[in-house]
Amino acid sequence: MPIRVQNDLPVKEILEQENIFVMDEYRAAHQQIRPISIGLLNLMPLKEDTELQILRSLSNTPLQVDVTFVRVSSHVSKNTSTSHIYKFYESFESIKNKKFDGFIITGAPVEQMPFEEVDYWEELKEIMEWTKTNVTSTLHLCWGAQAGIYYHYGIDKVMLSEKKFGVFPHHVRDRKIPLVRGFDDIFYAPHSRHTEVPLKELEADDRIRILADSDEAGVFLCMAEEGKQVFVMGHPEYDRMTLDTEYKRDCAKGLDIQIPVNYYPNNNPDNKPNLLWRSHANTLYSNWLNYYVYQVTPYNLYGAPNFS
Repeated sequence: MPIRVQNDLPVKEILEQENIFVMDEYRAAHQQIRPISIGLLNLMPLKEDTELQILRSLSNTPLQVDVTFVRVSSHVSKNTSTSHIYKFYESFESIKNKKFDGFIITGAPVEQMPFEEVDYWEELKEIMEWTKTNVTSTLHLCWGAQAGIYYHYGIDKVMLSEKKFGVFPHHVRDRKIPLVRGFDDIFYAPHSRHTEVPLKELEADDRIRILADSDEAGVFLCMAEEGKQVFVMGHPEYDRMTLDTEYKRDCAKGLDIQIPVNYYPNNNPDNKPNLLWRSHANTLYSNWLNYYVYQVTPYNLYGAPNFS
């Protein structure tokens, strides 16, 4: 089933070239169907890249998904044009009286800063509090997951001795949980971060359930409140070349960056990277939409069902 986006969203053409069914606003207006409403708070610097990655991830489901891009008002993006943001994104203030079946909070390039020093932290706290009453399930990604765990459960991130960078093997802790249904015993996922939420502190908090982790990369996936809050510490939405772009960008800046682990064949950056995580990423997003959004959300988000 289709992803519904604005008619002239630039990444729409790329999705269509990948044979992903994208429905524009005109066709959607004639559909007699209740789509799943998903909000995406995109805090990543290259917003169009993230739009493409997330929309691609949400497309592998029989559900019709209606996506609303959301921005914070307390921060000005330096890497995406203002015209793009104001044309395709809604401010939180303009959507705060709405309800959503699901909501996604992305990562952000501010992980080495204390949360309280991030210029949009107060607004993000308001958004995370709002999701408790206006969203059926919220999916937090990378720094967004660290921020969510810190805000909701008071567990702070810690600095790593070196950047966790590459594609790491993970194992499922409890495959009876629907969120990891269909996962292999060992699966791969990308990480790109300087911080982590300590495993022992998460294990000690009985409000949080760890679903998958890695001996090398730590916790990957956990949830709370029976899936109302879901936290993904890595970047399963990344495409094949995202880590390559990050690595070569940092090399060009003269930064001390290691070659991404388990990424390039023969550990040679001149080789095309292996794509090892796409099937599990698709499964994760499909499971979230199916088991924690679609099967839980009310038919009418604003009240009793209307059968007229």
